[in-house]
Amino acid sequence: MLKKEVIAETFKNLQDTITSGLEKADGKKFNEDIWQRAEGGGGRTRTIEGTVIEKGGVAFSAVYGKTPEKILQALQLPPSDFYATGVSLVLHPANPWVPIIHMNIRYFEMSNGTKWFGGGIDLTPHYISKQEASIFHQQLKNVCDKYYSDYYSKFKQWADDYFFIKHRNETRGIGGIFFDRLSEDSDFTIEDRFEFVKSVGNAFLPIYLPLIDSNRNKAFDEKEKQWQYLRRGRYVEFNLVYDKGTKFGLDTNGRTESILMSLPPTAQWKYDFNVEKGSPEEATLSLLKKDINWIGLA
Repeated sequence: MLKKEVIAETFKNLQDTITSGLEKADGKKFNEDIWQRAEGGGGRTRTIEGTVIEKGGVAFSAVYGKTPEKILQALQLPPSDFYATGVSLVLHPANPWVPIIHMNIRYFEMSNGTKWFGGGIDLTPHYISKQEASIFHQQLKNVCDKYYSDYYSKFKQWADDYFFIKHRNETRGIGGIFFDRLSEDSDFTIEDRFEFVKSVGNAFLPIYLPLIDSNRNKAFDEKEKQWQYLRRGRYVEFNLVYDKGTKFGLDTNGRTESILMSLPPTAQWKYDFNVEKGSPEEATLSLLKKDINWIGLA
């Protein structure tokens, strides 16, 4: 029987692996903040202000206690205790040619027997490269295909729908995969779900480190930096308005600093900003749409 303590320890080890890999790529070390939650549990948040990563965080948490009423109402469940553990990261690079990346894998269970996994990886380039987008999605498909042939198409669509800024009518980036409430059913055991989630977590470094290496030394000018700040502003809008993880953390009285580590160091909002016709910025905006077959686009 899969135990929550085993899941939590696996997630902690993943945090160690990821932060070590990113430190080698960046050259700077992460700072660690170990925190406790008054209602039960705690975590360790690691942050970096580095050379390649202007601001980034890789957080682990394992929290438990009475399930807040807001969450019970959202899940339409009776009063129950909960346990939640996971690893979450967001990296905001200094160079506009290096994309923002987010990854999260998590486990949630309740004392009434409800339990599931969730998570995903998505990429938010400031400037979209069709070739890089194609490789990124192919890598995710490879992970998914090892477990179930329908995973990629299902979870890509889920990401397209989830990482969508409705009030802008644009996607946050090029999507990726997103999944939630993966529980035991007639086809999959909870152990099967755990193996898949671990594979998603282990795919992070092989996916992102090449994107750092190929873009970190590209030249950029002030126009491109200003565009980066505007795209970061869109990232802020999504995280504060729509992101379920942010809402869950705040509703469960998690550590606010850790929850909001996903926000960039500098962002801008310009009134009624319009891109130039035929510009790289216009090309990127034209690709911030749902239902693009990225693998076949390059």
